[in-house]
Amino acid sequence: MAIRNLSNLRAPKRANENKKRVGRGMGSGMGKTSTRGHKGQGSRSGSSLMRGFEGGQMPLHRRLPKRGFTNIFRVEYQVLGLDRVAEIVAAESVTEFTLDKIIELGLLRKKGALIKVLNNGEIKTAVTVHAHKFSKTAQEAIEKAGGKAILIG
Repeated sequence: MAIRNLSNLRAPKRANENKKRVGRGMGSGMGKTSTRGHKGQGSRSGSSLMRGFEGGQMPLHRRLPKRGFTNIFRVEYQVLGLDRVAEIVAAESVTEFTLDKIIELGLLRKKGALIKVLNNGEIKTAVTVHAHKFSKTAQEAIEKAGGKAILIG
C-alpha cells in the first residue's frame, strides 16, 4: 500500500462532478423541457406521485396476495439452554441463576426480555434457576440433578 501524503491525495470518485443544473437553457444539454419530457403529469409543476405509483396500473404491492396473520397476543421468550447453564456452572461455579445474574453473565440479548429454559444438553450439578418459563424436560432435568426450577411472575 502506498504512503499517503499531500502529493498523492485524490478526491473520492464522483466527488468533483457538478450537480445537474436544470432549466438553464439549451447550452446545458438539458434545455427546452428541462428533463421533464413532453406533456403528461410528470411535466406539470407541483407533480409528485405516491411511492410505488405505476401510472394507474394496479401497483405491485396491491397485486400480490396477502398471506398469514400476525398474532398481537404472541409472547416472545429469550431461550436459555441447559447446556449453557452447565458450561457456566463448570467455569464460574455459580449455583443460583437469578434474573440479575443471567443479565450480568450476558446470557440475554434483550434486557427486559422473558426467559424460557430449554433442555438442550445435560446438567449434572444442583443449580437453582429462576425463569419465566421452563420446558417440561428442562424442569425434570434440573430437579433430577438436585436443583430447583423457580418460576418468575
